[in-house]
Amino acid sequence: MLGRAAGAVLVGVHARLVDVEVHLGGGLPNIAAVGLAQSSVREGIDRIRAALQHAGFKLPQRRVTVSLAPADVRKEGAALDLPIAAAILGADGRLGERPFTDVVLAGELALDGAVRPVRGVLGIALAARAAGRTGLVVPASNVPEAQLVDGLRVWGVARLADAVALLKHPALVPEAPRRVPEAEAPAVYEDLADVRGQKTARRALEIAAAGGHHVLLCGPPGTGKTMLARRLAGIMPELTHEEALEVTQIWSAAGLASGLVARRPFRAPHHGISLAGLVGGGLALKPGEIALAHGGVLYLDELPEFRRDALEALRGPLESGDVAVVRLHARAVFPARFLLAASMNPCPCGWARDPRGRCRCTPNEVHRYLAKLSGPLLDRIDLTVNVPAVDPGDLAAAKAGEPSSAVRARVVAARERQHGRFGGCNAHMGRADLERHAPLDDAGRRLLVSACRHLGLTARAFDRIRRTARTIADLEGADAIAQEHVAEAVHYRDVDPALSPS
Repeated sequence: MLGRAAGAVLVGVHARLVDVEVHLGGGLPNIAAVGLAQSSVREGIDRIRAALQHAGFKLPQRRVTVSLAPADVRKEGAALDLPIAAAILGADGRLGERPFTDVVLAGELALDGAVRPVRGVLGIALAARAAGRTGLVVPASNVPEAQLVDGLRVWGVARLADAVALLKHPALVPEAPRRVPEAEAPAVYEDLADVRGQKTARRALEIAAAGGHHVLLCGPPGTGKTMLARRLAGIMPELTHEEALEVTQIWSAAGLASGLVARRPFRAPHHGISLAGLVGGGLALKPGEIALAHGGVLYLDELPEFRRDALEALRGPLESGDVAVVRLHARAVFPARFLLAASMNPCPCGWARDPRGRCRCTPNEVHRYLAKLSGPLLDRIDLTVNVPAVDPGDLAAAKAGEPSSAVRARVVAARERQHGRFGGCNAHMGRADLERHAPLDDAGRRLLVSACRHLGLTARAFDRIRRTARTIADLEGADAIAQEHVAEAVHYRDVDPALSPS
């Protein structure tokens, strides 16, 4: 006897459909899984055995061979529990003669036959639709996520017996009712009105949000660097539906989403995070913090305190917008188009150049501290801002700063100009787009060339200044880049020599 069912496994944030075949043969009663089934799948065999018994089904008293195809794809995770159980019952004649390969099943089984939620359901639904499958059976709590994908019939099941009833008589079991999914908010947007003073830093955040430029805030403790960075996502435009689906797929693969992620992510990992935690990886190739920040802000506080290998791993994603994680058994590419906001102190104690002489760091200590940041990494950051101590008079002022809503309106208008021009953000312009949409007049070109020679900037920095100048012009509604736009863009590169890439 042969039973069949369709399941899926995650490879990074995407899903791969798996054909589950079950053969009942002679020999002692046993269940064996073949086809690169990893420990989590093999352990699921024991869950399936107990779930079948508690659901009132007798196990076939024969040797059961479970084949998972394609055989060269590593099978990891508990989502295959439900399709394996269905294929076993099909091989034993409990589901009739229809194989139901046009319906994809996903779910983890509890010992008592309950169907538990699994991660990556959005990716599974997208893979099922792309493969031309007509339906998807998922745990009841995963239904809102699965229904984000149009063109699929979705059923939610709470117990194994419910799935069996559905597979035996699909016409008699209605689809899960469609409902508007609850939107998750990864972060609460805080208002820029809370920030007193720091005019230059506020302006830099506006430019960063308008053009997708990375920003570094440098200053002594207590000057509002973290406070500013936490308000950056709140001045960015809202996610489009397509962007929200992409972000939700990543969060679903990490097991963090149960509905549509409709707001810009804000991720602020601790500086003790590992390379795999930041970039992604592990046995199951889960997305890391930079992928979870896709479409939003990745905030790295105390930048020099992060591990050197973790920081250097950011160099590729900062330019390409994705990260490839390669392991011996698998390879996954995670989207990672985020806006980097970082902050740091000018020295280990934080009080370098303080007029009251509070800094006690030696020159060698300062050098070792700043040397943790490589030139190639700093070269990829468009805006570097010195954040000085706030005047007590500004703190005592009753008048609030400009609210995020007003800044966001200007940012949205600038983004609309960019998308109307070439369909993306200025920070992501390629060489052809840069030449076409960010030409410089003679005065601007002379200023930029002189500044690059004086500051010792690289060719990458030359192009990044042009992109920043284009954003500044967009914020003003200007069609062409003027000399003053270039001058302001250069200003954000004219930082402490100790922070300049050499």
